[in-house]
Amino acid sequence: MYRVARGTAQPFYLVDLPGYGYARGGAAAAREFEALTAGLFGLEGQDHPAYPAQLSALLIVDTRHPGLDSDRRAWRWMMETVATCAIVATKIDKLARGQRIRALDEIESVFEHPVAAVSAVTGEGLNELWKLIARLTTAA
Repeated sequence: MYRVARGTAQPFYLVDLPGYGYARGGAAAAREFEALTAGLFGLEGQDHPAYPAQLSALLIVDTRHPGLDSDRRAWRWMMETVATCAIVATKIDKLARGQRIRALDEIESVFEHPVAAVSAVTGEGLNELWKLIARLTTAA
């Protein structure tokens, strides 16, 4: 868990959950993941929790692997669990321009949601990512 303070904006916490595929390790691992996230988001003991008002989430997907089942399951879970969420496609530097366009189009089609594309290597899209985070933390 990281406390992030940027400029004059209200600080927020950034929590990096284990990959959603982590819950693929069978029923026991799925229960462990569910308990971890329920505890983190303050949802213990709630069958149908109301959105926690101050929670936003980003689903981080690898642009090279659009529409993975685990990513789609994670997105559905996020849409049911937090008030505001968005999708960030990483590693766009690994794809040629045409491949990148096709992959981003496919991701947006699969999730029926806009996608922010970023590269930690080249820095492309990072300013837009910070703006997205600012919108999410303001909306939450």
